[in-house]
Amino acid sequence: MRAVIQRVSQAAVSVNGQQVSAIAHGLLVLLGVWHMDTPEDATQLARKIVHLRIFDDAEGKLNRSLIEAQGQMLVVSQFTLYADCRRGRRPSFIDAARPEVAAPLYEAFVAEVRRQGVPAETGEFQTLMDVTLVNRGPVTLMLDSQQLS
Repeated sequence: MRAVIQRVSQAAVSVNGQQVSAIAHGLLVLLGVWHMDTPEDATQLARKIVHLRIFDDAEGKLNRSLIEAQGQMLVVSQFTLYADCRRGRRPSFIDAARPEVAAPLYEAFVAEVRRQGVPAETGEFQTLMDVTLVNRGPVTLMLDSQQLS
């Protein structure tokens, strides 16, 4: 799994002009599922993100986790994180999991975030969405479950 993590003061998802989810202070996570990912990847990545110390402490240092900062998470599925742009001009998405594989792993990721005690909202899987955010910092990180130890 790949995740682009953005610390936000607010974020929202709309479908067909209607807002379907929103958060205030927390993290927007754009989540891509690889064709070889497992439920363990979803669990491991969710726990890593929830406990990343990327929120300011009293001294202004990045020293608090999402849980400690009492933030929320908005998780948006994004298969394009597995785009291969090495050849030609049209990206290949062959490494992205097919929807029937990706959807349960996406849901497992969200479920683990909630099990960790973080309020989590979602976009709509396999739907054209408009995502708005105010990136706080800005703080943006990328994680890949295949590179976690």
